[in-house]
Amino acid sequence: MIGTTFILALRSIRRHLLRSFLTVLGIVIGVAAVVTMVTLGEATTAAVQKSIASLGTNVLQVRPGQGFGRGGGGPRPADFKREDVIAIQNQIAGVTAVAPQATSAGTAIYEGANWSTTITGTTGSYFQVQPWPLAQGRSFSAQEEAAGKLVCMIGNTVYTNLYHGGAAIGTRMRIGGLSCDVIAVLTTRGQGGFGDQDDVVLMPVKAVQRRFTGSTDVRLILVGVDQDYATAQVQASISGLLRERRHIETGKDDDFNIFDTKQISDTLSSTTTLLTNIVTAVAGISLVVGGIGIMNIMLVSVTERTREIGIRLAIGAVANEVLLQFLVEAVVLSCIGGLIGLVLGQIVIAGLSYAGGLPWLFDVRINVISFLISALIGVVFGYFPARRAAALNPIDALRHE
Repeated sequence: MIGTTFILALRSIRRHLLRSFLTVLGIVIGVAAVVTMVTLGEATTAAVQKSIASLGTNVLQVRPGQGFGRGGGGPRPADFKREDVIAIQNQIAGVTAVAPQATSAGTAIYEGANWSTTITGTTGSYFQVQPWPLAQGRSFSAQEEAAGKLVCMIGNTVYTNLYHGGAAIGTRMRIGGLSCDVIAVLTTRGQGGFGDQDDVVLMPVKAVQRRFTGSTDVRLILVGVDQDYATAQVQASISGLLRERRHIETGKDDDFNIFDTKQISDTLSSTTTLLTNIVTAVAGISLVVGGIGIMNIMLVSVTERTREIGIRLAIGAVANEVLLQFLVEAVVLSCIGGLIGLVLGQIVIAGLSYAGGLPWLFDVRINVISFLISALIGVVFGYFPARRAAALNPIDALRHE
């Protein structure tokens, strides 16, 4: 009986193709919107987590000031001293490595090509705190760090714009009027929430301080934390040490801040998830609208086919068979709309992922759930018209013109 009912439902849909298409349009848009929003939300979360992970896991960033900027319009907070870095390394339990950073802007020049970039001075500990493999070459030697030699490691963006894929190791390029020996090319990190991470030139921190910043101050300290220690505990210890070294009185606010990259990742991920859920809920409203459209058209169909229903009931069909026929029609319409919506959603996802530079993801779970919801909508909104058809009196139905 189910097979016959299904065939009858398909025939009825085929007789009114345009009306059937317009009927399921709300379901198509709703399913496509829900799948697109959820998938893009997951892709955005994955991209954020990847960007944060590139900064290293179990890493604390210590900066002067109470935020990423100066804030408050007051005087610029004092930078850290080299001795602060040494104190953190030697006096705080759970610290695996400490990497100071001094930063300046400059123009890199090689054989007529030039590129404005960021010059970052650091030590070999930088690669212990946040691993960054080398595509070519080697890292700084202890002698080069101690002497502040003008040797540099270049990011992929600098390499591409200056060397255009040619040999870079062993060449000399100019940065701000100084000659620098290229000893390594870094692997690609790509774009992230923190800009182009490959647009950088790494040099020994003493070289940058001596030749570019003109002081021994440190603007950023990266602290690697042992996996066996709680980052919050290490963070509190560093805070206490720096307050003491910077002579901050009890009751006064810190003039520095410590960011935990894991906390940043969790916060951004939870925010992205919340926004995704809100947008998905709004998109889901169109599914309800689509269900109302199906109910409306099915009611019209019952009115149009009243005489047909009367004939079926008069020749022996029972009310449940009539109810099943119209219910199956509603479910088939919803399922067709759901399938079209899934295909449309994947097309939109692919396009937006490519345009936004996000990873393309295929979430089987959300696709299956969306399809099942579309089928459920057919049952819920198709039941009332089907029940109305089954409740018709055969004599009154046969008299219907």
